[in-house]
Amino acid sequence: MAKSSTDKDLDLLGHLRLNAREPVSSLARKLGLSRTTVQDRLRKLEEQGVIAGYAVKLGKAAGETGISAMITLGVEPKRQVEMAKLLARLPQVETLYTVSGKIDFVAMVKTATSEDMDRLIDQIGQLPGVTEIETAVILSTKLDRR
Repeated sequence: MAKSSTDKDLDLLGHLRLNAREPVSSLARKLGLSRTTVQDRLRKLEEQGVIAGYAVKLGKAAGETGISAMITLGVEPKRQVEMAKLLARLPQVETLYTVSGKIDFVAMVKTATSEDMDRLIDQIGQLPGVTEIETAVILSTKLDRR
């Protein structure tokens, strides 16, 4: 049974997650499609907003240093919109997620030093509406497909 167009698109996206710089000709070979078909699929996925862009991910060799952490927050229900705006103003907050469950937000943060991280955690914990805060410092990355 042949794969559907959607399945091929998912396969294409899977390959791009592993290496967004992989040449179209290589992708075409791996997918069993023509180069032109892969280019058309990429264009379509970009136009549909499925692919928002291609980015460079810096590694340790580029001098990227600092401390990363995941901060989970419980927030008073009526203050969640305000909290998202307050957290968005902090440059150390790289990503902010709303989640289901006993916590309301997960913030991925990065600071230059552990002292800076300590100050950031204190600052976030003092924001109006925070009912619970927990921090997990990232020790190492085992897999990152972003």
